[in-house]
Amino acid sequence: MTIPKEVTDLAEQRIQARASKDFALSDQLRDKIAELGFVIKDKPDGYELLEKPPFEVFENLASIKLDSNLLSKRITICLLVDGWLADTKECLEALLKFMPKDASILALDLGNIDAVGNYLADTQKSNENLVVVHISQTLEQAGWANSINKLIELNPAEFSVVMDLSSIMSADAITPLMDQIKGEIVAVGWKGSLVNLDDQWRSVEDKGDGEVDILLGYLFVIKTKIAQEIPANSKAKFYRNADLEWSLELRSKGHKLVAFSKDLAVEQKRHHGYHDSDIEYREKESKKTYDRILQNYRGKTQILSPRR
Repeated sequence: MTIPKEVTDLAEQRIQARASKDFALSDQLRDKIAELGFVIKDKPDGYELLEKPPFEVFENLASIKLDSNLLSKRITICLLVDGWLADTKECLEALLKFMPKDASILALDLGNIDAVGNYLADTQKSNENLVVVHISQTLEQAGWANSINKLIELNPAEFSVVMDLSSIMSADAITPLMDQIKGEIVAVGWKGSLVNLDDQWRSVEDKGDGEVDILLGYLFVIKTKIAQEIPANSKAKFYRNADLEWSLELRSKGHKLVAFSKDLAVEQKRHHGYHDSDIEYREKESKKTYDRILQNYRGKTQILSPRR
């Protein structure tokens, strides 16, 4: 692909505008680049120019605009998609086949990695229960917590489903979780754990189904209003430990969480977010989040679920 000099000149001007913190000019230059048929993506070492895709791409989370009338069901399944085309197809096809009739899917395409944004856009055309939002930022740039919080912020439905692409359903695994939400219980998930007090809060342990301290982000349902009032910590850039931190904050506000896996029709495939992420980045960001957990919650046993 040959990029016209006019486009590269505008891209260089935009770099200078951003360096000078002239973000209004930066936005104008981005729009001019788009008018010429290209999208500019910011990178740590500069920028990348790509041909403009046949769908709207917002520059970042803050610029997203969405007609809430597109999400008219009782449940919205929130999906963060950062590449992994084969996994996205498997997860999405299972959801479209098995999700409850009163559910919609809201997918956030982060950076159109592996052309997954094109796949989502094509799939959306033939599925009215799929709504896709595209942004130029990658998941690393936008951050896991900020991204999931944005989807929940956009969600007008009563319930939000948070899940990972590695969780593959073979039947409706959402309704059984929904059925457990009652009274003080605001969220129910496939997998949960308890803080290990003997290890001074430095680890968690699986105690099976029942009330838990923590719900893991593989798959859980939460009341949307509660998730909007008590969002995931925006400092959590990487997913690992972000679900722990979010869960403990929910419990600190008096809300109960429950793990329920009995006969649940879901299995976990390879979790690329962990196994295929940059090891140094993964460990650095995971440690930051866990250090916050220790600082903010360790010793506050009153917020924990009954020991068992």
